[in-house]
Amino acid sequence: MSPNTKVADERAPLLGPQPSTVDAGNEYLPDSEIEDDSGRISVSRAAICVVALGSLIFLQATNISLLTTTQSTIAADLDAFEKTSWFTSAYLIAVSSTSPLTGKLSQLFSPRNCISASAMILGLGALLTSFAQTFASFILGRIITGIGAAGVFTVSIIVVLELSGPTKRGAVIGLLNSGFTVGVAVGATVAGALVNSVGWRALFWMQTPLAVVAGGALYLAIPTQFSAARGNSKESVWKKLSTLDYLGAFTLTVGIVLLLAALSNPRRIPILPIIFSIFALATFILNEMYLAKDPIIPVTLLKSRGMAFTCLGTVGFMMARWSVLFFTPTYTLAVRGWAPAAAGSILIATNGGFALGGILVGVFHIRRQGSFYIACVIVYMLFPITLVGIAMLSTAKASSWLYILLLFLNGLTVGAAMNYTLAHLLHLTPASTHYIATSLIATFRGFAGSFGSAIGGGLFTRLLRKSLEEKFDKGDADLVRRLLGSPAMVSLLKGANKAKAIAGYEDALRGLFLAAAGLAVLMVLVQAATGWKGVEDEPKTQESEEEVVQ
Repeated sequence: MSPNTKVADERAPLLGPQPSTVDAGNEYLPDSEIEDDSGRISVSRAAICVVALGSLIFLQATNISLLTTTQSTIAADLDAFEKTSWFTSAYLIAVSSTSPLTGKLSQLFSPRNCISASAMILGLGALLTSFAQTFASFILGRIITGIGAAGVFTVSIIVVLELSGPTKRGAVIGLLNSGFTVGVAVGATVAGALVNSVGWRALFWMQTPLAVVAGGALYLAIPTQFSAARGNSKESVWKKLSTLDYLGAFTLTVGIVLLLAALSNPRRIPILPIIFSIFALATFILNEMYLAKDPIIPVTLLKSRGMAFTCLGTVGFMMARWSVLFFTPTYTLAVRGWAPAAAGSILIATNGGFALGGILVGVFHIRRQGSFYIACVIVYMLFPITLVGIAMLSTAKASSWLYILLLFLNGLTVGAAMNYTLAHLLHLTPASTHYIATSLIATFRGFAGSFGSAIGGGLFTRLLRKSLEEKFDKGDADLVRRLLGSPAMVSLLKGANKAKAIAGYEDALRGLFLAAAGLAVLMVLVQAATGWKGVEDEPKTQESEEEVVQ
């Protein structure tokens, strides 16, 4: 290593002195477009970026929650009552399997190009979904939408981290998470209110114009020199494509898709796809460590204990969280008998808590770089307590206000946890790997949604099927089939049948939330295993110093 080479540490800029960051091209911009030499952009461009990014994050989140209050209508239209779990799983599997690639592509083709292209893909997927006439075409549209959404969320984090200073990082990420959680809450509420008046198809095609406009606005607002994090920005597209790790991309995507598809099965979990998934993911890791010249995931991250346990803890923690987001509207529809619009509004409390928790810790605590180990462990410990309370109150006779309070506290702990864990992860990993580290944490949060939909949805369906089959006669098999895919149908029943259906949903919800609480307790130990020492706290060999600089 040259004696003049500067080693990256946590005090260095997020991506270090690389040739194609915003700093590198400041000399090509007029003074009016630059605030200073730190890489920040003008107020006007920043405002456009905030609005456009917020719109795309809103759409990405809306596509997760709007199915909770519209699935009954869609299932009836497509005759897919027993396949409703795939409505959300297909979208989230696509998000999870392609998120790692978007972080890598943003290095080669710039965050500006990647997020604009992702917005267009999201809009195309929503349009195709709206025209679906069969279950298969509906799922195809959802998959394409998920591919676009993967780039939106991952690259959004990269953009805001690059354009915000260390002292504002926590607040900015808190606002970004708030946009996501507003989308989750509003998506379910608005979709439930509009589905009967405009139809479910309009809820999808209306997303396309907003996605296209937001993507175009970002392309124009983000400076042209905010480009590849590595390599020569003047290289041809084919030259950049030739450097991609195609074997790694293929094995990673196949491994994730097979694993999540197997876990999404509502009846039984097939073993063969899981075996193939393990083989594909093992091949991916070996390829990244020993064969790939330019790996998708840097070896320093693959060997990082903090990275591994943060990702694992995030998956389990957010799986438990998604059980709340996916199934509390089901509780209000089936057990409480609320209308679809009102059922979706139950998410306002928990997502309001999520937004407040992220913003509060970002504004008042995450105002420095360094370890947030104790804070992470504390909020992880508080989270399962709220889940146990939600499980016990998921009945027809429970106090609605107490239930809403617990949902708010649940969201508050999660919002704080997401901000703390990201800040702590940036402390645990080299600054030169933060592009990929942030895309990985976004990927594993996507995994959590997919796992929450797949495993949680499968568990809930199995518990509900068992409970309903015990309570209803064999001659009511068709009614049981419809109840499994349409919680809104419970309110249409009368007398004993309605009481049986409500009791069945109560049993399934209680079992699901208690299982989520148990998982959350385990994740406290996982998060505690991340450690508190960052890369700058550990002694470095000459070889590791060279790896960080590169």
